[in-house]
Amino acid sequence: MKRYYFDVHDGCQFIRDDEGVELPDIESARQEATAALSEITREWAIGRPQHRMAVEVRDDRGPILEASFSFVIEQRDLIALGLDRNAISHAD
Repeated sequence: MKRYYFDVHDGCQFIRDDEGVELPDIESARQEATAALSEITREWAIGRPQHRMAVEVRDDRGPILEASFSFVIEQRDLIALGLDRNAISHAD
């Protein structure tokens, strides 16, 4: 088994994984990075209108892959789009 490290980039914040996890192959590391990114995004992204997060996977020789997630929340001007704000709120 090989040891993989999962460093987290959250905007300007960087969290280095100094412990790592022993996994059988790079595919297992990819799955672990994807699951970790999904969990981190649910916890840390709340209330942020624009954000990028990434989990960088490395082994003893250096980086081998990165899983990243970016999102932007934009409020649309409904009048400019030709929509009536009152009609939308009454449709619920």
